[in-house]
Amino acid sequence: MFRLMLKIALTLILIVVVVGFGTYALGYWQGDRRADGGVDIPLIDQQRVRGTGGEIAASARAAGSRMADAVEDGALTAKIKSKMALDDYVKARDIDVDTSDGLITLTGTLHTEAERERAVQLALETEGVRTIIDALVVSGGV
Repeated sequence: MFRLMLKIALTLILIVVVVGFGTYALGYWQGDRRADGGVDIPLIDQQRVRGTGGEIAASARAAGSRMADAVEDGALTAKIKSKMALDDYVKARDIDVDTSDGLITLTGTLHTEAERERAVQLALETEGVRTIIDALVVSGGV
């Protein structure tokens, strides 16, 4: 019974010490108290807060827009590459597709003029493509 009472007393003392130190460290006991007993609360510059908030919001919108553009470009590239991979006449592994806001650049070396024309046609038929830059080279080899 004595041990139980001793454990409870020591636990309570430990709690009081921890809480006391915590409130002291946070400034509740000796913080920015005035002579009349009140606490000085720093003033917040609301104009600065609004301005900073506006800057953060604009930055977030711009980042979101760039992210959406990158995702759209990646999806368009994937559509074109998929069409070429599924086509019987085009060797898609020999063609690089770069996309930037609907502008498609096709680069690589192909074996025939018909293969080049088919690759360009597949890209043109893809929804979202605005312009194609054909930088494909026909090697004439097998």
